[in-house]
Amino acid sequence: MGGITVKRVLLAAALALTASTAGTAADAAVWTPAPESSPSPEDTSTMPEESPSPDDTMPEASPPEASPGATAAPIGPGCATLQSSLAGIKDQPVGTALSQVPELSMLSDAVKKAGLEEKLNSAEDITVFAPNNKAFEAIPKETRDKVMSDKKLLEKAISYHVVEGKKTPDQLQGATLTTMEGSDLTVKGSGENLTINGAKIVCGGVPTKNATLYVVDKVLMPQ
Repeated sequence: MGGITVKRVLLAAALALTASTAGTAADAAVWTPAPESSPSPEDTSTMPEESPSPDDTMPEASPPEASPGATAAPIGPGCATLQSSLAGIKDQPVGTALSQVPELSMLSDAVKKAGLEEKLNSAEDITVFAPNNKAFEAIPKETRDKVMSDKKLLEKAISYHVVEGKKTPDQLQGATLTTMEGSDLTVKGSGENLTINGAKIVCGGVPTKNATLYVVDKVLMPQ
């Protein structure tokens, strides 16, 4: 009996040790830390900075520049009187425009007799100094009739009133201008006090389709 008891005790101890070892292994399995999971894309990715809205990036608007064709208001003491007839010529070529202004009827007649109306109409960007009827009437009739009857002389006289480019009053100030005829015009003064070879501006800086018009109080003569 004593031998059997000892065997049972040893067997029980062996079973207890086995159970203890199994439990420890199980506990080790339970407590083995899981590998750290990689951060999700949302955690590791760098969120892009918010792009500025169009309103934030738009440059400040610059004030509109004046277009090359823009013109200032006409100048001269006679503009109020001529306003109604000059207002209707801005879309007409200058040769035709002259015939629409009653105060320039004698110049218009001279242009047609010289055969220059079409030449003036087809010219690009010119300035015309236009003597009014009073300016023509100031020339002795005999002299006026002689010039009007001589086409070559008349063409030369009218060409002396035309220069290249649409000139503003500021551009005329102090200028020496070469005419279509080939001789020069001398401009003195400033603003409404500009004179062209001594002729005063009645109303100037008037736009037509292809020219800038200056009504003057004298027929221009080469100096």
